[in-house]
Amino acid sequence: MPEGPELHLASRFVNDACRGLVFGGCVEKSPVSRNPEVPFESSAYCISSSARGKELRLTLSPLPGAQPPREPLALVFRFGMSGSFQLAPSEALPAHAHLRFYTAPPGPRLALCFVDIRRFGHWDIGGEWQPGRGPCVLLEYEQFRENVLRNLADKVFDKPICEALLDQRFFNGIGNYLRAEILYRLKIPPFEKAREVLEALQQHRPSPELTLSQKIRAKLQNPDLLELCHSVPKEVVQLGGKGYGPESGEEDFAAFRAWLQCYGMPGMSSLQDGRGRTIWFQGDPGPLAPKGGKSRKKKSKGAQQGPEHGSEDPLLPSTAPSRTRGAQRGLSEQTTAWQPEGTSLSQDPEVPLVPKKGRRRGRPTTSGPRRPQKIKAENGGT
Repeated sequence: MPEGPELHLASRFVNDACRGLVFGGCVEKSPVSRNPEVPFESSAYCISSSARGKELRLTLSPLPGAQPPREPLALVFRFGMSGSFQLAPSEALPAHAHLRFYTAPPGPRLALCFVDIRRFGHWDIGGEWQPGRGPCVLLEYEQFRENVLRNLADKVFDKPICEALLDQRFFNGIGNYLRAEILYRLKIPPFEKAREVLEALQQHRPSPELTLSQKIRAKLQNPDLLELCHSVPKEVVQLGGKGYGPESGEEDFAAFRAWLQCYGMPGMSSLQDGRGRTIWFQGDPGPLAPKGGKSRKKKSKGAQQGPEHGSEDPLLPSTAPSRTRGAQRGLSEQTTAWQPEGTSLSQDPEVPLVPKKGRRRGRPTTSGPRRPQKIKAENGGT
């Protein structure tokens, strides 16, 4: 599922791909999408993008002299489990292109498409970031840190740290693979009580006798959890690659997979948290681990069984037409429920939560990440 770094890479892709392009006409929505129509028409406009946490803003800005005269319009996207942007020829639109912005003549007609195989993505008209989301872990680090430490009395911090890290009111941009990597680096059991992990950071102050360079060096050598919530996503962005687009593929994904240390890696254990999300870790899960939950350890490559024996790999590329990193990662946590409006930000809001068939609601389940399902590609939806 796309997390903060993927949204920032998507924004970078949109700005690079649309630089110098002039768009025109109406914005076209797929008839199967449940998202709102976009009431925008202009003979000539440009598109720019910015990202914050797990949201991306597109701004449609009419050029001087464009008809009809109108103000710019902004849209805020949340990618759900498989959202991405692609630029494609208008006569060869990608499957599941649910929102399309077409270039104006002359020249070959292109379309900037919001592609969403699973259809959990959403866009809002008006350009306002979703209320209640905390500061961005990537771009607003000082505000993010202050927001967490100022609100440790919130009941979410009674939960395991692995669950608190998905609360977008405080950790805007952190998702499933990032939480695993952050906790693994600090050797923090995922089911330690969040408040106990974070309260120590309120008391931590560097010695006033240290010089500025010594303070910086100490932070780099011994970062705390909140610092890693900023630096680890930044590492993913700095991996580079082409980001989002049909030309992205194995090369970009291989760099990401080589970067991973914990999430889905051989030798790591996994449990399902209270929301049914799989958390990967090493060692003791911690005192708040689900009762009756049995940790499953991923076998090393040499010991893994083939697909016919039901082996699971959360990082296998998607079998769908889109080969973006967001789609590849997102399909590891699949479900088939529609994400309802107004989902609380106290959970990772892009994750639809449904009980598995044959299991009682609330009963802890333990399994490795699910193998990507085969997806039937149709024109405009699944």
